[in-house]
Amino acid sequence: MSSPTDQNTTHFGYKDVPLNEKVKLVADVFRSVAPKYDLMNDVMSFGLHRLWKRFTIAKADLRAGHIVLDVASGTGDLAIAFAKIVGTTGKVIMTDINEAMLQVGRERVEDAGIIGNINCIQANAESLPFQPNYFDCISIAFGLRNVTNKSAALASMYRILKPGGKLLILEFSHPTIPMLNKLYDSYSFHVIPKMGELIANDKASYQYLVESIRMHPDQETLKTMMMQAGFEDVNYFNLSGGIVALHMGYKY
Repeated sequence: MSSPTDQNTTHFGYKDVPLNEKVKLVADVFRSVAPKYDLMNDVMSFGLHRLWKRFTIAKADLRAGHIVLDVASGTGDLAIAFAKIVGTTGKVIMTDINEAMLQVGRERVEDAGIIGNINCIQANAESLPFQPNYFDCISIAFGLRNVTNKSAALASMYRILKPGGKLLILEFSHPTIPMLNKLYDSYSFHVIPKMGELIANDKASYQYLVESIRMHPDQETLKTMMMQAGFEDVNYFNLSGGIVALHMGYKY
């Protein structure tokens, strides 16, 4: 596994790439996987991603009238669920840097019959185009690991969160059970790329996704990064033995 050789490079999976190229490379991945994204999520996780998201929705503890931002919203699972909770007096904004993913999300919102309280905006998580102290809750699910500058993204989300507001980060993490870790590695590197080849006709993108998970900070490191960005009462919940973790933090 390599590490960046200087401040002008960053990780793209296990490869080192120039900082200014990662956004395009990640965009190409998600442009390719967008049409089969939901199907692949179900297949790869054996449907568990729905339980992980349900847990996140419960921990968001939203109420009618809340204003919510879902960063890297993708196909909109969380945003649609949030919109049903906050109701017509609330508002949900979906953002994604990738137009192909956001378009799939728009279509799913329309299919769900939700009109009026969801807006879709193409935006970079590192520089979110919203006023300070605006959102009651911000979520980012399975998106932070693809962000080039994670610290900048955390700072951006902190800036636009209201005092008393909550950030939820649902992301693949590092298994905490040794035997599970070995099984997970074997499944990830030998099975998932093959699934990507057979179902989405794209082995390379799913190879990147597996590698990006391994390069993402572990639970304690991400907790520290959130605290450094200003979040308080930061905690995390290991799900499925740490394969996924939900981090939570507050702005006071």
